[in-house]
Amino acid sequence: MQYAVLFPGQGSQAVGMGSDVFAARPDLLGSAAEEVLGWPLARTVADGPETELMRTDRAQPALYAISYALWEAFAARASHPPVAAAGHSLGEYTALAASRALDYYDGLRLVAARGAAMAKATDAADGAMAAVMGADLFDLESIVASLREQGAEIWIANVNAPGQIVVAGTTGSVGDLAERSREYGLRRVIPLSVAGAFHTPLMAPAQSDLSAALAAVELFPGDFPVWSNLEAKPASDVRASLAGQLTGMVQFSESLVAMHQAGSEAFVHIGPGDVTAGMAKRTCKQATVITVSSLDDVDAAVAALAS
Repeated sequence: MQYAVLFPGQGSQAVGMGSDVFAARPDLLGSAAEEVLGWPLARTVADGPETELMRTDRAQPALYAISYALWEAFAARASHPPVAAAGHSLGEYTALAASRALDYYDGLRLVAARGAAMAKATDAADGAMAAVMGADLFDLESIVASLREQGAEIWIANVNAPGQIVVAGTTGSVGDLAERSREYGLRRVIPLSVAGAFHTPLMAPAQSDLSAALAAVELFPGDFPVWSNLEAKPASDVRASLAGQLTGMVQFSESLVAMHQAGSEAFVHIGPGDVTAGMAKRTCKQATVITVSSLDDVDAAVAALAS
C-alpha cells in the first residue's frame, strides 16, 4: 500500500510524552541533543513543569526530536518507504529530516532557532488563536477580511480539515470574533491554548532570525517529496517556503488532498498525540489512517500497511 507520513506540530506536547523513545534512543534524545539545545531535553519532557514544556522554544524541539525518533523506529521495520510526507507547521521540519533532505541535528538547531524567534515575536505582540468549527472557508475569509477593513488584526492561520479552520490575530480581534460568533453565523469559536498569533503577519519579526538559521544549514534532495504547508505541494525553494510559513496560512487539508490524489492510499501519523491522523480522517475519508505515537504502535502500523 502506498502511504504518506504525517508529523505533528506545536500543541501535541505533554509532560511525560515519548518516555519509551527516550529510553530506546539516548543517542538521538540524550546528551548530544541537549548540547545542541543548551537545556535538558529529557528532564524537561519527563518532569515539566507543564508551563515550561508549553513554551514555544521548548515544545518545538521536543516534538521534533521525539517524532523523528519514532520515525526511525517505523522506517527500520517498514517494508517500503513512503511516497510523500508532510508536517503540520513545525512538523514540516520533521518531515524534511525524515526524507533526509535535512540532517537531524541541523533540523534540531533550526527548530530551536525557530521556536526562540517565534517566542520573541510573541512577546512583542499580544496574539491569540481560535478554532472555528463548521465554517465554510470562503465565508470565513470574507468575515475576517471585513473585520480587517474595520481595523481588526485577524487572519486565517490554518486550514486543517473540512469544517476545521483556525484564525489568529491580536487577542482583542480574536476575542471579538468569538464573542460575536453567532452574529457572523459561526457555529463555534474555541480559543486555543497557544502563546501567540502564529502564521500571521504578527510573526514577521521572527522571519529574519529564522532565515539566517536556514541559510546556515545544508539541504539535500530528499528520498521522497515533502509537501509544503505554504504551497500545498513540494516547495521549489524550501528555505523561502519555511520562512514564509511563519506568516502564511498552513494549507494542511489541501496538502492531504493533493497527496491522496497523487497516490497515497494511507496516511501514517508519526509522533506524540494523533492530531494529524484526525485531520486526515476528516479530509480524505477513503484513505486508511494509522497512528504511531509510541514504539508499541510500530509493528501494528507496519502490518496494516502490508495487509
